[in-house]
Amino acid sequence: MSKVTVLGGGGWAIALAKVLFENGHQVTIWSKLPREVEALKNDRENKVGLPGVLIDEKIEISNDIASAVKDSEVLVMAVASSFVRSTSELLKGIIPKGQIIVDVAKGIEDGTFYTMTEIIEEVLPDAEAMVLSGPSHAEEVGRGMVTAVVIGARHKETAQKVQRLFGNEYFRVYVSPDWRSIELGGSLKNVIALAAGIVDGLGYGDNTEAALITRGIKEITQLGVAMGGHARTFHGLSGIGDLIVTCESKHSRNRRAGVLIGKGYSLEDAVKEVNMVVEGAVSAKAALALAHKYHVDMPIVEAVNAVLFDEKSAKIALSEMMKREFTNEFVDLEWE
Repeated sequence: MSKVTVLGGGGWAIALAKVLFENGHQVTIWSKLPREVEALKNDRENKVGLPGVLIDEKIEISNDIASAVKDSEVLVMAVASSFVRSTSELLKGIIPKGQIIVDVAKGIEDGTFYTMTEIIEEVLPDAEAMVLSGPSHAEEVGRGMVTAVVIGARHKETAQKVQRLFGNEYFRVYVSPDWRSIELGGSLKNVIALAAGIVDGLGYGDNTEAALITRGIKEITQLGVAMGGHARTFHGLSGIGDLIVTCESKHSRNRRAGVLIGKGYSLEDAVKEVNMVVEGAVSAKAALALAHKYHVDMPIVEAVNAVLFDEKSAKIALSEMMKREFTNEFVDLEWE
């Protein structure tokens, strides 16, 4: 049995805490928000983020971070991506050298364009950060539905240790050394999911969404490879797997926000209606900046940014994409 602390009180944090507890580990859930901690203690569930999934009485809930992380073998960073840096700052001086931190937040930091593990490593250079990602909605993991994910880490032995920590009969965990691609796939798919929701909101059908998903993974893969990642990773769980579930699932907050935007909502109003963090809206700007930096053509990402931040009509943005100059599907394939 290991002691594990889950940082964050949202739906994903609670779902993973449940997995870890069912695997026989001593689990603590920490939240910075006193009201959230009080509600979790009283209700033993997050009635907004993950209603119906109960937190076992033996799982400790705390807002004292020093006490919560003391003697924890593994920390799970399950706060929203915009709070990864500030939460990492709170860990300074209270965790030991070599502390394992498993990030499950998905996003790219605005301004620095760092992934979440890069933020953790910058703030806590003596920690060992890794990422867990894949097609894994909290609503299903929390109810024990069969799910497969992948852990990306620098060191094989540590990755396998965490693999054993999380893995069970319904939560299968793979490992990979390509942590950068795993993080990029998990972040950029949210931008494509916004696009998928937008075309649904506009009234288009399956053909349109299938085209967006397919061309979307191409854009993500091209950028990832340009940044030093491996193409095969983007065809795995954290790439095409996560992209499919985020673009198509009723649980996807990014897709839901996109549908509202397609129906005419502003980004601000769509986020308010969804009432949850819409990571794709943050990652969209970073994705476009990275596309320009690495000279990668990403027309879907460009169109999403134009709709979100430049007040361009979604219908016009889609029409402009369709009217681009004709080209081969794969420019590296040669005619015989």
